[in-house]
Amino acid sequence: MSEFLEKKANVVEILDSDDEDGDRSSRPEVQNNGTIESDDRRLENRSFWKAGVFDVGPVKWTPSQDELEHARVHPKFLHSNATSHKWAFGAIAELLDNAVDEINNGATFVKVDRIYSKRDNSPALLFLDDGGGMDPEGMRKCMSLGYSTKKSNNTIGQYGNGFKTSTMRLGADVIVFSRAIRKGKATQSVGLLSYTFLRKTGQDDVIVPMIDFDISKHWAEPLIYGSQDDWSTNLNTILEWSPFSSKDDLMQQFEDIGPHGTKVLIYNLWLNDEGIYELNFDEDDEDIKLRDEANRSSKSSKKEAEKQAHISNQLLHSLRAYASMLYLKKFKNFKIFLRGKPVEQFNIADDLKHQQVVTYRPQANSMKDAVVVTTLGFIKEAPALPITGFNVYHKNRLIRPFWKVTGEGHSKGYGIVGVLEANFIEPAHDKQDFERSSLFSRLELKLKQMQMDYWKNHCHLIGHQPDQSFLRKMHTQGQTVDQSIHGLPVDPIPNLTGQQMPNHGQSQSQSQTVYNNNIPVARAPPGFATMTSGFVQEVASGDDIDRIINENIQLFTRCDRYAQKETELKSEVEDLERQVAETKRKCAEISERLEFLRRQRLVR
Repeated sequence: MSEFLEKKANVVEILDSDDEDGDRSSRPEVQNNGTIESDDRRLENRSFWKAGVFDVGPVKWTPSQDELEHARVHPKFLHSNATSHKWAFGAIAELLDNAVDEINNGATFVKVDRIYSKRDNSPALLFLDDGGGMDPEGMRKCMSLGYSTKKSNNTIGQYGNGFKTSTMRLGADVIVFSRAIRKGKATQSVGLLSYTFLRKTGQDDVIVPMIDFDISKHWAEPLIYGSQDDWSTNLNTILEWSPFSSKDDLMQQFEDIGPHGTKVLIYNLWLNDEGIYELNFDEDDEDIKLRDEANRSSKSSKKEAEKQAHISNQLLHSLRAYASMLYLKKFKNFKIFLRGKPVEQFNIADDLKHQQVVTYRPQANSMKDAVVVTTLGFIKEAPALPITGFNVYHKNRLIRPFWKVTGEGHSKGYGIVGVLEANFIEPAHDKQDFERSSLFSRLELKLKQMQMDYWKNHCHLIGHQPDQSFLRKMHTQGQTVDQSIHGLPVDPIPNLTGQQMPNHGQSQSQSQTVYNNNIPVARAPPGFATMTSGFVQEVASGDDIDRIINENIQLFTRCDRYAQKETELKSEVEDLERQVAETKRKCAEISERLEFLRRQRLVR
């Protein structure tokens, strides 16, 4: 990235908690190149979860002449707003969503990389796409709260808040460069959202310096909306508080954008409590890792190491693994490049054994014809790895990876993974979970039923003891259960009549079903748990589960009805209380009037 690329160590020293009240601004900091630079452009506390703890100074509320009163947004809100992202990768996903949404405007790639600042050699996080870009109006909406230019129902972003929360969650400051062509006019814009600038200069409102240029004539001509002094003030503020100290350095950042696109540069990245960057760029040159997420140990067992290597655990601390599963449908003409290497999209449904497709109609009022298609199966490592869960997407975006719908310690269902897209329920604002609602609860119950039904009908295929109700069903249909293809031979056992059941041409090692008084009885394959071991427990029948689900749906409906009735009763009570208060007031007035008349009569 032009002159902005230089490699240095990415560990920064911060104060211990005991010294947080000290005045670091007066202490010089030794840089990685050996020089000493003032800490004036750094926050006192570089840990994200502590950066919002500071005293708010006096605020000037009196509006200037000819200025209307308006609600203000204190800089502290930028930090508190960003705490909606508990997970740093969730914030990165928001910025990837913005680039993916630009596919509608012709985007073919987004690049995510680590670069270094020429000003202080600190690492920064880069996002670059070749989408439609933002014109001056779009840049201002991007930098403001609650504005969104996305009108399509197919886009992931909707609220106009994701850019602010995600960038402020990853670093204290962000600078945005964008080029766009609108109605034949080509423009380029620069915007700076700097928590450091706002804090260090004592601002009591969120000030965002922005400058724009008209490049239709192949040179950059400043677009001035106010005065030349205002434009110059914005430029000087950007140069003082961004990684670029000159206008030439600033303009050079547009060189790799092309005729249209957007570059987002997040700098002054947050540190953890040990004074090390949250994002680990050093462990893998082709990945970005999260520190302290994996808790991997070199002394862990082979089975534990295999579990840690599975993508269900890898995506928790590897951005490449997480990005590979982030979008359900594979892109045709779009690529995500992470540190110079394309991310290969991965749909775990393609790797499942013994796949089954189940459809579900959620009966959502907003989407009456909605049909949810769920693909279930065993992971290819089953039954060796106890990994289970549903990967739930919303508008092609992964919201809940490996969602466990059964309680911890429930071994029934181990190895079963499902994939579905649930567009009938709304995701939370951080897009890492769904809003709790009756529809969400019904979906959870339905997924439990799917998992139990699948286990009942398929567990024998990976060597577990077949479900008794399933065996009876197979016997009624004149079929037998064959596990030989899975390398799990079981010798036939004679029934209580002393006669061995025919194997219908199978070898002894292939015959699996055992009969007792002509009723099929499951026999566990060698090396697998039996019914008495506690590993495989009795399941409710399908009819019982259907009955329980229907009862739960009825209960949810009754709860909704009671909640509505409660609201109506509360409103009625409030009306009655107002009437009582009005009646008391009138009574008091009448009493005062009567008392006044009585006194007049006594005087006469």
